[in-house]
Amino acid sequence: MSTHDILHRLSETLASRRNADPEKSYTAKLFSEGPDSILKKIGEECAELIMAAKDGKRLNIVWESTDVIYHVLVLLAFYGLSIEDVSQEMRRREGISGIDEKASRGVK
Repeated sequence: MSTHDILHRLSETLASRRNADPEKSYTAKLFSEGPDSILKKIGEECAELIMAAKDGKRLNIVWESTDVIYHVLVLLAFYGLSIEDVSQEMRRREGISGIDEKASRGVK
């Protein structure tokens, strides 16, 4: 089973929870609370990942990275996007210098 398969299955599962009962699904609860709640969770999980990395505890880094990825996927699903949208953008950027890619987006 590839990482690609796992992320795609998770992305599909999250999308399917859009109209689920928030009392029975953590993902549905996040959806029902809206983007601010999802963004808050991403911020919390990113802070926990930073602390795990500063501590250098490899297993904690894996756990917190998993939480960050999960919550980012929830955010994507909230906006009707999926891991496939991110994968397509990663493929587009492959082989392009990060400096050149950033410059191609123009000043914001």
